[in-house]
Amino acid sequence: MSKIVDTFRKLHANPMPLVLANAWDAGTARLIESLGAAAVGTTSAGVAWSLGYSDGRALPIEETVNAARRMMRLLTVPLTFDVENGYSDKPKVVADNVMRLVDLGVAGINIEDGIDDPSLLASKIEAISSAVAKARADLFVNTRADVFLARLAPKAKLVEESIRRGKLYAEAGADGLFLPGILQTDHISEVAHEVSLPLNVMAWPGLPDAPGLAKLGVRRLSAGSGISQVSFGATETVAREFLKSGRSEALSPNSMAYGKLQELIG
Repeated sequence: MSKIVDTFRKLHANPMPLVLANAWDAGTARLIESLGAAAVGTTSAGVAWSLGYSDGRALPIEETVNAARRMMRLLTVPLTFDVENGYSDKPKVVADNVMRLVDLGVAGINIEDGIDDPSLLASKIEAISSAVAKARADLFVNTRADVFLARLAPKAKLVEESIRRGKLYAEAGADGLFLPGILQTDHISEVAHEVSLPLNVMAWPGLPDAPGLAKLGVRRLSAGSGISQVSFGATETVAREFLKSGRSEALSPNSMAYGKLQELIG
């Protein structure tokens, strides 16, 4: 079994949640690591945007593997990569895709159900677990249930459906449950209590901070696409001003020194 995956698993057993500032390319992954991150996660949206694709299962698997390879070349901390739905509806194909990341040394993945039937994701998890075991490897499989994010159940049934899916995915062999869009403290604590998997939530206005989430039983907090969106927003602001005025000073505020970037990546 992989030592780095074991390290990553243990990060979900601490009193405080594992905080993931999600990266979207090798440079941002290395930057986040340099800030003291215990692990680095990716945002599927940010990765897709950076490679010229829209978010939502449009990214070719080759692009995904190459992006992971570039990150792994620079990182020493565990990397967990968001593979959306595994880029196929066929569990065997999904398992083959995921094993390409395992071969690179990736410690974990996020894989989602979206609007698919939960039984399909359960079958994918089983196929992934079987392939990983056959290869005598290890992988932390974090399953994303979009019940709250996509409102896949009536409002009064969102928690119940999230728990049902969490238990289904746990039985299939998942290692974690990701519920983006869950905000209410009573909802969070109920899911954390009822589902055996470490609970992962996504940063969202109104969500408690990390210490508050720890008291509710949360074990992982992800930035999602938030940091990449802030970065794109900052680029838009600076580029607009530079295009409008041609003033070199527009490029100076909040910029990272060239030498620091060279040292960081080199």
